[in-house]
Amino acid sequence: MEIYLEIDGIRLVRGSSRCSGELHVKLQGVWTDVENLYWDLKLKKCLTKRFTVAPSSLKIICSDSVRLVNGKSLCSGRLEVKSNQSWSSVCEDDFDLQDAEVVCRELGCGTPSVFQGALYGDVEAPVWTKEFQCGGHESALLDCDSSDSDRNTCSPGKAVGLTCSEPDDVRLLGGSSRCDGTLEMKQHGEWRPVAHEVFEWKQKVAAAACKQLDCGSAVSTNISTSSSSKSVWWIEHSCVQSDLMLRECLELPSIHQSYISLEVICSGNPEQ
Repeated sequence: MEIYLEIDGIRLVRGSSRCSGELHVKLQGVWTDVENLYWDLKLKKCLTKRFTVAPSSLKIICSDSVRLVNGKSLCSGRLEVKSNQSWSSVCEDDFDLQDAEVVCRELGCGTPSVFQGALYGDVEAPVWTKEFQCGGHESALLDCDSSDSDRNTCSPGKAVGLTCSEPDDVRLLGGSSRCDGTLEMKQHGEWRPVAHEVFEWKQKVAAAACKQLDCGSAVSTNISTSSSSKSVWWIEHSCVQSDLMLRECLELPSIHQSYISLEVICSGNPEQ
């Protein structure tokens, strides 16, 4: 069995590269595939959040060729590209909006929202020596055509800084505005309410949802109970932190049945 990536008792096997494959964990000295996992935060930082679910296993695809550094999340930072085991900064003059669209897509983020030189720190050596010529439809930056660039340094303030929008995977439904209602999340293209059997989870999850929706802070939360069970996504409440998106704390791949859902009212003005 070929192993491509192993991190502290977690490994990916049978993938097409060292950063893809089925997720296995080591429990009491025995490697086993994953059916339900409270995500390891070290592994989360490499994920693009693009994955497929198969019976008794979780297949993961990571990006090991581009990254955004010095930002507040996976979806923002100074752009670096990996080649020959070395990370290189990219000059703004060799990069355009179509290139940015590909990077955001490769990282599992939304569309580019801010594209500005030196936004997340100035250029660091070495410098990428090719000019990207993406069409905007490619799934990875290194799949794009490129041409040799004459420059081997960048002028001050010319390092590519990129902010991608967060994926549209959280919403509040059924309230008077987009900033209040029942909390739902989208995974595998399907919207479901969010729930958990531990009631202490609700305040942290509500605060994270309001922040992600740019709706201020959580003013109130309520556990709503229905007469029949429904399919829900479960949030691992101990995972929720201020610097993580809610999608990073979903318990996957299991879909649970629950009679409860979470209603949230945020403080923000939805028109701002």
